[in-house]
Amino acid sequence: MTLLGHNDAWREWREAMAGARMHHAWLLAGKKGLGKSAFALAAARELVAEAGVPQPDGPHPDVIVLTHLPKDDKEEKKREAGQDYELARNIKVSQVREMQRRLATRPTLGSRRAIVIDPADDLETSASNALLKSLEEPPAGTFFLLVAHRSARLLPTIRSRCRVLRFAPLPDEAVACLIAEQAPEADGATRQAAVTAAAGSPGAALDFVAQGLGPLDTLMRRIVAEGDPQFTLRGKLAEEIGARPDRARIAATLDLARANLAQMVQHAPKDRLPAIVEAHADLVRLTAQAPTYNFDPALLVMQIGGLLASAAAASQRADA
Repeated sequence: MTLLGHNDAWREWREAMAGARMHHAWLLAGKKGLGKSAFALAAARELVAEAGVPQPDGPHPDVIVLTHLPKDDKEEKKREAGQDYELARNIKVSQVREMQRRLATRPTLGSRRAIVIDPADDLETSASNALLKSLEEPPAGTFFLLVAHRSARLLPTIRSRCRVLRFAPLPDEAVACLIAEQAPEADGATRQAAVTAAAGSPGAALDFVAQGLGPLDTLMRRIVAEGDPQFTLRGKLAEEIGARPDRARIAATLDLARANLAQMVQHAPKDRLPAIVEAHADLVRLTAQAPTYNFDPALLVMQIGGLLASAAAASQRADA
């Protein structure tokens, strides 16, 4: 993905590299899809490179990446066969332990080693506790880059040991330009829905284009504008999402619903706000629960539609 909007982050990173004592742990914080992962990998390679030492084009032996592995042996076999596979939900303590064993050896090509943990907010509890020991007493020449989409989920003791590098959402215009460049096949409705749902995240916008959110956005806007007393629009919403949506499509639907209510909040009169804000808060809670709860997809979609309809009902009462 094209790295957009990172000039300030690069300047801060390179100024630190040029300083006498570079901090050993960095927290790359910001919403998902802003390019933090790509930044972390590029910054890590820049950090470990030394003048006069040839650097590999592929994986770097002095850049260790901890991220989601296949969920189980069956999914690992799919990965080895080049097939689509399901990821584990967390980064496991065994991965941290293996990384720590490697830290007992010297870097391969130079004097520095970089550890990228992506995303660090998906470390399981025991993995976080194990990582903390390395952050407290890092080996010489070892630097940590923790990518976090929801940094509040990290242990406070981990956050306190990191220097924070913040990544801000991009303007809608920049996200729209990226979609036009990288997904020219998307129609106008899909592009607009992706920009709305992404809320400044170019990576999320491209994911939403792949999900084909235009028709969903149209239905959600109708529910918010008209209400849905006969449940007709909610039924169409369920049909559009599909009988067996995967987690990515459910997540995209929830994000789009939240974005539509967030737009209502920006423009609604004060007397409409409490009910709209309450519906938005319920969607936020539902979004947090969806990855771990075993929701029936059809019931989940109806719940999303019901929250949108409740915000519309509040607006209509205020207009009466």
